[in-house]
Formats: sequence, structure tokens, C-alpha cells
Amino acid sequence: MGRIVDLWSEIAASAEDGPDGLVLPPDAWERLRAEWSDEDIDEALGLAGASFLQSALVETADSLNTRLLDLLGSYGEAAEFHKVETGSAVLTVEIVGQLARRVARLEEVLETFRDGTPPDRRGFEALQRRLADHGIEEEMDLAPEDDDGGAAEGAGGEDEDEE
Repeated sequence: MGRIVDLWSEIAASAEDGPDGLVLPPDAWERLRAEWSDEDIDEALGLAGASFLQSALVETADSLNTRLLDLLGSYGEAAEFHKVETGSAVLTVEIVGQLARRVARLEEVLETFRDGTPPDRRGFEALQRRLADHGIEEEMDLAPEDDDGGAAEGAGGEDEDEE
């Protein structure tokens, strides 16, 4: 059992984040081949990747949950709860942005665990675009349009660098 833990630890220390999960640099792979089969290395690499994803899932879910507890807790006082009852409770752009960032990260991690069809994200993606453009709407209106009707990607970022 100790040898397997050693392999997993070595992989966890050497692995890098790749487009399809964790990958080992060629020198680390060769070093491990001296004591382990390719199958053992692949299996340990998969376990390390799953462990990292689970850690990311817990961390992201905890962050989102903490923010939601803060937000919902703010309506615990009688006066604030009355605003909810009357429909006058307001979420600021800052709060919506914080929640959207946390939900986006959680979605990203959950995607690797989902077996079924993911939820419809079109409305959420539109919200993310609006949040990204918030405060620079006038600049975005001046930007050339893409074929898909959206503002050119580089227009906002290039203007910010020049300021």
C-alpha cells in the first residue's frame, strides 16, 4: 500500500493541468517507468486527476454556498424580509457578479462529473456577457459587430490596455 501512495504522491507533485485533465511531463513519466508499468502510472494519474477535481468541486461549492448564506442571511432581519415579501428586495450588480463567477466555476467542475444532459445555460451565458460588459456599454456600442451579432472580442480589452 505504501508504494502505491508513493506513486500517487509523485504523480500529484509532477502532474500539470492539461486540456483533458492532468498530464505528466515526459521526464516525470520516464522517471516513474523505472519502477512502474504504464498501466499503473495511467491509473494513478487518473486517480490524482479525480482527487483534484473533487477538491475543486468541494472548494467551489463551499465558496458558492458561503456567498449564498451571506446573501440569504441578509434577509433574516424583519425589515429586510419585508422587502422580499413586498418585492422590493434588490440585488446589486456586484452581488450578481460574485454569484455568477462562483456558479460558472461550479458548472465547469460539475461538467466533468455529469452523466446526463447539462442544464440550458443560454440565459446564464447572456448574463455573464452583460456582467463583463457592465460599465463599458458605450464602448461596446462603438465596437464592430461579429457575424454572430456580438461585439468583437478584442475591442473592449484593447481599449482597457490603452487607458
